[in-house]
Amino acid sequence: MKSLYAGVLLLLFFPVLSVARQSGGQQAGPQASPCMAGMRMPGCPEPAAGESAPSEQGGDLMTMQPENFLQAIVSHTTSGTDAEPISTPAPMLMTMRRHWTLMFHANVFVLDEQQSSPRGGDKFFSTNWFMPMAQHKLGRGVFTARTMLSLEPATVGEERYPLLFEQGETAYGVPIADGQHPHNLFMEIAALYDLKLGERALLSFYAAPVGDPAIGPAAYPHRASAFEDPVAPLGHHQEDSTHISDDVVTLGLTYRVARIEASGFHGREPGENRWIIQQGSIDSWSTRLTIEPGRNWSGQYSYARIASPEALFPAEDQERMTASILYNRPFHDGNWASTILWGHTRSLEDDAIFDSYLLESTVRFRTRNYAWTRIENAERSNELILGEDPLPPGFVEQPIGRVQAYTLGYDRDVDLLPHLGSAVGAQVTTYGVPDVLHPIYGSHPAGIAVFIRLRPYSGEQR
Repeated sequence: MKSLYAGVLLLLFFPVLSVARQSGGQQAGPQASPCMAGMRMPGCPEPAAGESAPSEQGGDLMTMQPENFLQAIVSHTTSGTDAEPISTPAPMLMTMRRHWTLMFHANVFVLDEQQSSPRGGDKFFSTNWFMPMAQHKLGRGVFTARTMLSLEPATVGEERYPLLFEQGETAYGVPIADGQHPHNLFMEIAALYDLKLGERALLSFYAAPVGDPAIGPAAYPHRASAFEDPVAPLGHHQEDSTHISDDVVTLGLTYRVARIEASGFHGREPGENRWIIQQGSIDSWSTRLTIEPGRNWSGQYSYARIASPEALFPAEDQERMTASILYNRPFHDGNWASTILWGHTRSLEDDAIFDSYLLESTVRFRTRNYAWTRIENAERSNELILGEDPLPPGFVEQPIGRVQAYTLGYDRDVDLLPHLGSAVGAQVTTYGVPDVLHPIYGSHPAGIAVFIRLRPYSGEQR
């Protein structure tokens, strides 16, 4: 594993450091798109006479506006090797240095959250992630170096932010209840290579000391349908909690509209020290089938065997399945992105089953306005009844009932600075509570979040 770390880190940071020493280059915008020899981009000239055709170099895979599934994969605008519909907008800053295309994605929320119920909490905090990326043509394919960082260990704290009925991971050796843990400083450090096998086929390689194996759809921080929601879904640990895993390797094969992937990774979820890169052997695996039958649709089914994911139950392995359909509809001055998602986790030790269901949808209209909803139905365990007390000897985690969550939100860009989408917004969440939890939470708990959102973009790709 140490050799994997060293190789990926060298591949990541050498091109970034080398291009950082260069001056010049223009930011991509609506009137001036950066052009690179052999690379097809809007407003760029065709290859000169005698120059290798893009299809021979892999350059036609690189574009700001993907027209097919292969180009959308190579754009790598989400985490891991996840896919969204081809038409999904990808807000970013972009520039050229020599033969490298440099991109920067980010999403930052600064919010105040207030919750009712005896178990509710209030907190002022920030959820955030930052993703610099560099791409370069290499042979018949494209090499990508990408890292993803989060300052949440400082802006949330090393424990949690309040989120009613949320479960998963630990703080100070006891379960986190009614709270979401912060993301790690290093969410992803990855090297990717996409090799064009023909006009309709692509072979993809992914190696990451910290990364996202082939499980589920795009994780919630990166899904277009969840881009304006500042907090995690209740079903996170049945749906996409593996998006920060150690020692990930993935091989993928794409033909026309279909893609099959297989991953090996370390199954244990991140530890409580959110500032470090952890190590672990590859002891878990997953496979995923993705279908994109048109520009606006993406569907996936994934299956995984995960070794010892929970620190409090080290002897327990899990089986996980997810299925999802993503839809994005572009229209004048906006788009409409939606996700339907099922997540299923089964304990291989005692056969306990936890299912979660999610529907979320975000519409951008009149350029600067966003409205969204998230509707969930998630199985909760008896661990929630104990709160954050130490687990008693012999405790066995079992499902106790389903919680429903209904969220509505709105924000509007005010654009205080050029190329920085600055929005002010709010969202409200109400809950449906099973009878067994009424004495603890009350009948009608609710939460409200008021926030500022910051996100860089070029041109009209908000």
